[in-house]
Amino acid sequence: MQSRTTTTVMLGMAQTLAWASSYYLPAVLAGAIARDVGTSASTVFGAFSVALLVAAAVGPYAGRFIDRLGGRSVLIAINVVFAAGLAALSQATLASHVFAAWALIGLAMGSGLYEAAFATVVRLHGQEARRAITGITLFAGFSSTVGWPLSAWLETSVGWRGACLVWAALHLVIGLPLHVLVPHASRADAASKETTASANVGGAGLAPAQQRRAALLMACVFAVTWFISTAMAAHLPELLVGSGATLAAAVGIAALVGPAQVAGRVIEFTWFRHAHPLLSANMAALAHPLGALCLGVLGASAAAAFAMLHGLGNGILTIAIGTLPLLIFGAKGYGQRQGFLMVPARIVQAGAPFLFGIAVERWGSGALWLSSILGLLACLALVVMTVDMRGARQG
Repeated sequence: MQSRTTTTVMLGMAQTLAWASSYYLPAVLAGAIARDVGTSASTVFGAFSVALLVAAAVGPYAGRFIDRLGGRSVLIAINVVFAAGLAALSQATLASHVFAAWALIGLAMGSGLYEAAFATVVRLHGQEARRAITGITLFAGFSSTVGWPLSAWLETSVGWRGACLVWAALHLVIGLPLHVLVPHASRADAASKETTASANVGGAGLAPAQQRRAALLMACVFAVTWFISTAMAAHLPELLVGSGATLAAAVGIAALVGPAQVAGRVIEFTWFRHAHPLLSANMAALAHPLGALCLGVLGASAAAAFAMLHGLGNGILTIAIGTLPLLIFGAKGYGQRQGFLMVPARIVQAGAPFLFGIAVERWGSGALWLSSILGLLACLALVVMTVDMRGARQG
């Protein structure tokens, strides 16, 4: 059977491609698409929000399929869907075409981003999938680092339509072969036995009512995490300018978030690899409020510290999205459960830029109070989950 490390590397590379060609595409190409199609950039971002809603709807079904048959066939098919959606976007001449293309890309996003990759390695490796999940996010942490410059270069070289076609081709010549090499679940006999044996371990110490509460709290944590992450991705430079930084400095400081996310995942992969996932998630959830406090007290001089703390916490929390359901509920039914847990996150993510934008318009950098309170609520939810887990162990 293929080694776990090899599978992790291949899925990580494929995830880098998937995120770069979907989630990080509008930030670079939205303006050019809008001008050519004859609409506004906000309309293009509205189409992207539709993609996120479609992703929320299809996620549980994709996860259920992966639980039953493994992720290889799903991920192979999704590369074709990604390519079709990007090719359709390249041919758009009306705003309605843009919406239809992004809806198709959303179908691929809901079935081919992190949740699908996490479900695939859990199906193969059961309770031992934590390091694989961390490794996948470590690779995909470079999605914006790769995607934004490449999309910008392609847009200037071959236009936005050509850029979409190049991304579509990359899914077929790179992404699809990588997924073809992922082991079929039926070949991982030992891992499948491990999955079956461990399926009753996760969550076995929690009473049914506690499991339901854990699921609700976890969905809230994921929704808050994605809301803050998406809001900061859309408005961070503006917030930093509001705190007193120059525009050039704000853009440069905002660029620190990506490397900080990768650094957070490296910390999780090394220093925190033996720590309880709830402990590392709690520490990560505190990072954004702590950074906002530094920015509020010290002003622009603490802007870099805020960006770094936000990025570190966000990087670790991305891993928690994959590891916490595995820890608390076990490997059985992981994919479908993960899909359901992420539905609220996808929905709030779709509205985060608009809703947080209203807060920024009204309060300026004071809008960080809103994101900080949400971060503290996520911490509280994680504390309640920790108390329940300790009570179950003592029981």
